[in-house]
Amino acid sequence: MVGADRRSVRRWKAAWLQLGQKGIEARPASGRPCRLDAAERAHLERELLKGARQAGFPTDLWTCPRVARLIEELFGVRYNVDHVFRLLRSLGWSPQKPERRAVERDEDEIQRWVKEEWSRVKKKSLALESAPCVP
Repeated sequence: MVGADRRSVRRWKAAWLQLGQKGIEARPASGRPCRLDAAERAHLERELLKGARQAGFPTDLWTCPRVARLIEELFGVRYNVDHVFRLLRSLGWSPQKPERRAVERDEDEIQRWVKEEWSRVKKKSLALESAPCVP
């Protein structure tokens, strides 16, 4: 009914019976706290939004090693690249794969071709598909 494993429900019930409401209240996850406070994370996000080129990198692609380097430059805090991913995810960022496109690509010509040529080619292929097969 609640979308949880039976063992979790049993554990919750036991905590409720033993401690009441306090036994089932959400508790913050244990573990090492983030080394950047809320203001620093907001500053980091503003810097990321400016783009990697603005930060001195040759392309506008943010990678975890680049973000780790930026964090060290901005705040003097060293982050392992594996943990940078978690930090970015907590900021609402997700991994993106850049589209590979030729520099010579002409978007206007592509749109023209799709409108004019593709419809013509498509009509021919539809005509061939609807033609009766004769052995």
